[in-house]
Amino acid sequence: MEQILIRTFDDSISAHILKAKLENEGITCFILDDNIVTLNPLFNFAVGGVKLKVYEEDAKKAMTIIEEVEKTQLTDNQDKVIQCPNCSSTEIYSGFKSMKGIKGILSAIASFILSVFPIYYKNVYRCKKCDTEF
Repeated sequence: MEQILIRTFDDSISAHILKAKLENEGITCFILDDNIVTLNPLFNFAVGGVKLKVYEEDAKKAMTIIEEVEKTQLTDNQDKVIQCPNCSSTEIYSGFKSMKGIKGILSAIASFILSVFPIYYKNVYRCKKCDTEF
């Protein structure tokens, strides 16, 4: 049986969360390259990220489940739907890494000079429609 690449991730935590969801639905999943990316995040670019694969016959069902997960609206601690403050859209990215501002610029310069992973970044929400970060 051939394995099909379903999704790639920047971190292994997101890959394992989706793997658990798919396995809960009866789909056998495989995660590749998570140890090397966890060891050094800069290797993420070299190996192409953490890869999630499923068997070919489960690919359609897996994609359907992934689409359902992505369409689910994000909520806060009080179960209120999170909306963009600029356009009121509910289509947002969660866990977006932002380096805006003076700290981000200085961090990018230091990271480039020292050849290390960025020292400073903020995890924010980002609107898919208007690109507002909040």
